[in-house]
Amino acid sequence: MGTKTVEDKRLEEHYSKKKDWLKWGPYLSERQWGTVREDYSANGDAWNYLPHDHARSRTYRWGEDGIAGISDRYCNICFAIALWNGKDPILKERLFGLTGPEGNHGEDVKELYYYLENTPSHSYMKHLYKYPQNEFPYAQLVSENQKRGKHETEYELLDTGLFDNNEYFDVYTEYAKAGEEDTLIKISISNRGPQTAPISLLPTVWIRNFWSFTGMNEKPVIKKIANANTAGVFVKHEYVGEYHLYFDTPQNYLFTENETNTERVFNGKNDHPFKKDLFHDAVVNNDFSMAEKNTEGTKFAPFYQMEVASRETKTIQLRLSKNSIDQPFDTDFDQAFSDRIQESQEFLENLTQNSTPEQREIQKQAFAGLLWTKQYYNYEVEQWLNGDPGSHPPQERKWGRNSSWTTFRNHDILSMPDAWEYPWFAAWDSAFHCVTFSMVDHEFAKKQLLLFTKEWYMAANGQIPAYEWNFSDVNPPVQAWAAIQIYQMELRKTGKGDLDFLKRMFNKLALNFTWWVNREDSLNNNVFEGGFLGLDNIGVFDRSNGVPGGGVLEQVDGTSWMALYCLNMLEMAIEIAKEDASFEDMCIKYFGHFCFITEALNKISEEAAGAWDENDGFFYDTLILPSTERIPIKVRSISGLLSLAAVLNVRKESLEKLPRFKSSMGWYRKYRMENNKYQVLEEYEDGKDVLLSLVPRKRLDVLMRSILDEAEFLSDYGIRSLSKAHEETYSININGAEYCINYETAESTTDLFGGNSNWRGPIWMPMNYLFISTFKEYHNHFENNLKYAYPSGSDNYLNLKEIAFEISKRLISIFKEDENGNRPVNALHQEKHQDKYFKDLILFFEYFDGNNGRGVGASHQTGWTALVANLIEEINR
Repeated sequence: MGTKTVEDKRLEEHYSKKKDWLKWGPYLSERQWGTVREDYSANGDAWNYLPHDHARSRTYRWGEDGIAGISDRYCNICFAIALWNGKDPILKERLFGLTGPEGNHGEDVKELYYYLENTPSHSYMKHLYKYPQNEFPYAQLVSENQKRGKHETEYELLDTGLFDNNEYFDVYTEYAKAGEEDTLIKISISNRGPQTAPISLLPTVWIRNFWSFTGMNEKPVIKKIANANTAGVFVKHEYVGEYHLYFDTPQNYLFTENETNTERVFNGKNDHPFKKDLFHDAVVNNDFSMAEKNTEGTKFAPFYQMEVASRETKTIQLRLSKNSIDQPFDTDFDQAFSDRIQESQEFLENLTQNSTPEQREIQKQAFAGLLWTKQYYNYEVEQWLNGDPGSHPPQERKWGRNSSWTTFRNHDILSMPDAWEYPWFAAWDSAFHCVTFSMVDHEFAKKQLLLFTKEWYMAANGQIPAYEWNFSDVNPPVQAWAAIQIYQMELRKTGKGDLDFLKRMFNKLALNFTWWVNREDSLNNNVFEGGFLGLDNIGVFDRSNGVPGGGVLEQVDGTSWMALYCLNMLEMAIEIAKEDASFEDMCIKYFGHFCFITEALNKISEEAAGAWDENDGFFYDTLILPSTERIPIKVRSISGLLSLAAVLNVRKESLEKLPRFKSSMGWYRKYRMENNKYQVLEEYEDGKDVLLSLVPRKRLDVLMRSILDEAEFLSDYGIRSLSKAHEETYSININGAEYCINYETAESTTDLFGGNSNWRGPIWMPMNYLFISTFKEYHNHFENNLKYAYPSGSDNYLNLKEIAFEISKRLISIFKEDENGNRPVNALHQEKHQDKYFKDLILFFEYFDGNNGRGVGASHQTGWTALVANLIEEINR
């Protein structure tokens, strides 16, 4: 346990409700356009209903977006930067990217931006945006990607040549809190090019539009401050009160309304000319007459037009404060920035005491991305389906997407997987995010995980909503696993675990567990179907849209997730029962259910439900046709390996404290032996730890040989999602139709789930983290009595803790510089990343090439890829 830093004390003040340090933060979305929430079409075509081209002109209903932005926690007042290089066809107010149909591998942001620093109270934040000095290639990015097929890489901004001569600006946006509601802002623009270049900056403050939809008692307003010592505007809002924005003296004051330009978007008639896109018109056409006519509105920007010399940096200062300040930019302004930067550094160093400088830098940027992608998320499904008063949405919507989720209603700060590519929660992603959040902010991690069990999230039947595009889909049930991880991390750090949190999670997850049992085990045989389960295209066919031949697909991963769920619930119950004896009954319940699942998966007789293939030494999904014919789907993937993850070493100390549970375990074992049932407890000796494992020891040995085989699953950069053995195509004929799967090292070559993610070979950080945790749990039981060749076939035998350590190092190496100064994550553009203005910038991609570690998929999916920060901490512990 380290010394408490100023930032730690700030968090204590916040969570004890002495101060509200989290009222303002990086909660502004990076993409509101093209989302399900903004889609009011009849056919659910979210990408085309509100495209990027409409975003500058059309008012959003459920949120706002911007670059490097902040807002209050309910997104009433927003602030972000806008830029223009004198050549672009549009004002750069938001990040550009391809829609799902436009990209050869689905949706994809086409900008260069980096989260450099952030503290959990957002007392200091730093963001970098790289803006080209020449015309941004909007059309070229779309057309070139549309020419490319699934077997080709994506065409990126660095491929256009725009950055070859360093003709770009580094735009740094920094925030420092002088108080709970006093935010200091610095925007620094550095010219990295060889020539002087022009740039226009519009630091923009605006008010989310409620008045056009639900009505307000008083329309908010932003007004120019009269007779002030410095330039500024006054913001008045009935929901959040009054604020002042001060700024360095600009060339122009621009005002407009955050309202739709009906004429441009719908060919209708505007009631006035002051619309959302007025700043775009003024800057691009160099005509400020209309934008300067008013001295008030609901969207405002001071306008700065600058010439920045080569290697020069120009800085603009702003201050957003609840209070009126006579001299907002006195010496205290710079001192506050210096103090916050120092405190941020102290917090990081205290958190990463054992890390090397290189490891700490990786962790810093991982934490920064995780914290920057905390976003305001508002979605009230019933209101969304019915439309606002006076509106007339298509009737088809009432039976369309998410129509059965009318109880879902939220306006919360949520951890997004990727604030541009996935600007909406995904239930299992969030659970992994919370494990890293727990390193920096235990309370936020716990509150975030608890949110998904609230009655305005969880359905009455216990189902947890999966993700915005389809709440009814099924994500892996990892919330209980994450709860245990968070509990244990807080216990290690503070010496005290939060049992109240554990109880609250347990009680609500018991409902979700029952939903799984009732809905995903249609044959009532404890082998689960599951469907999608988050692994997108890992199967030979789409597992969430019906099964070929009208049969049932019994999934190893579905069953393994449920076995793991049982053990997580059991572990929670054991921990709670030590303090509350009434929970001992729940220990017995989940232990019993685990026995039933383990028996079902491991039976190998033909008439049983087992999925183990003795000849291949692997667990396979089984397709059961209406004729009762059973067809094994012989794909060697992490679906089969996931069976390893369901393991728990029950400590003898815990058993001694829970005599009824201990007695029940003994009874189960004796009963199953006497009745010739599958023996779940292979080893059971009074006075010793008890190992609960879905996989028996003999099969564990076989599966470990596969997972550690470099010709199968073990890559130089972690564990692949599909065996390299499938470089030779696997195909299967079902009812006359041929289904195939290949080892695909990086981008997906299929259209399943939009083709923007791939589980047919690449390395995924969350699954690797889960396997590493699994190996450590086995080691807790076997210690040095269990060793494997690492890699398989070698003479290098390691215990499972050592193997976990070595695989962790492989994963971490994705982000580290090699002997040539290259990071594997940047394999596509190594030369550019040798440049001094790029070399220390790290992106945390969605997944990684199974052969060379290259970053693939969403480029800012810091959420679950931030788990690399946990791995660094663990190898240094």
